[in-house]
Amino acid sequence: MALKKYKPITAGTRWRIGNAYAEITTHDPEKSLLEPQKNTAGRNFQGRRVSRYMGGGNKHHYRIIDFKRNKRDMSATVVSIEYDPNRTAFIALVQYTDGEKRYIIAPQGLQVGTTVVAGDNVAPEVGNALLMKNMPLGTIIHNIELQPNQGGKMVRSAGASAQLANKEEKYAVLKMPSGELRKVLINCYATVGVVSNSDHNLETAGKAGKNRWKGIRPRVRGVAMNPVDHPMGGGEGKASGGHPRSRTGKYAKGEKTRTKGKGSDKLIIQRRDGKKLAK
Repeated sequence: MALKKYKPITAGTRWRIGNAYAEITTHDPEKSLLEPQKNTAGRNFQGRRVSRYMGGGNKHHYRIIDFKRNKRDMSATVVSIEYDPNRTAFIALVQYTDGEKRYIIAPQGLQVGTTVVAGDNVAPEVGNALLMKNMPLGTIIHNIELQPNQGGKMVRSAGASAQLANKEEKYAVLKMPSGELRKVLINCYATVGVVSNSDHNLETAGKAGKNRWKGIRPRVRGVAMNPVDHPMGGGEGKASGGHPRSRTGKYAKGEKTRTKGKGSDKLIIQRRDGKKLAK
C-alpha cells in the first residue's frame, strides 16, 4: 500500500500521514451486503452512560463479511477492493459462479479479476481458504478458525499474519503475530496470505477532529482530576499520580491480566514474551 504525506497548509495537515488508498477500486459498496448500524454513544438500553468518551462521529453501515467461507469448491471472481469503516483491513467483493456476492477480508496482493476458492483440498494460493491439515508447513495465513465451521476469529486486522509452524496429531502449531506459539485444531479453516493495508500503523491523524469523526470524544487524564474522581488525581502543581491505574484502582501496567487456569492454557506452547507455560 502507499501512504500520503500532506503538505502543511493547515495545522491539521501539518503532521497528517494518511492512506493513499491506491488499492481501492470503488467507493460504492454492495447495497445487498449492508446493514444499518446504530451509534450508542456509550449509552445502554436505559439511556444511561456506561462508557465514557464516546459519542458523535460519522454514520456508516456495517458490511456483512463472510468469515466462514462456507461456499466450498465453487470459484469466485474478485469484483472490487473496498474500504471498510468498521475495520482496519480492506475488504474484497467476490462474485461466485452462481451469481451470489460476498465480502471477504482482502489479503495483500489480491487483484480485481483474480479467482479465489474455498475447499478442503484447494491450492494454498493467496485468497484461497482450506483446512490447515492440507497446507504445507511455513504457509502464511489469516482469518483462522478456533473451532471447525465457526468462522475465522483470529488474525483479521490490517497487516496481520500467522505462520503454520508444525503439525501434530489433531493440532496445528501456529506462530501468531504476537510471537506466541499455540495449537489450533488441524481441521479448522484458514485463508492464505497476509491481511491487506499493512501500513495502517504508520498513519497519523494530524488533528483531534479526526478522532471526533470516529466517535471518540476527548479523554481526560487521571492526574488532571481531583482525588475524589481518580486514584491518580490531586496533589500540588503537576504532581505525579503514582503508579498508573484505572479509575477503579486496577493497575494499568505490570499486572497479569490473563485468567489463571484458563482452559486454553494447554494449547499455548510459548507465550509472546518467550516464556514457556508450565504443563
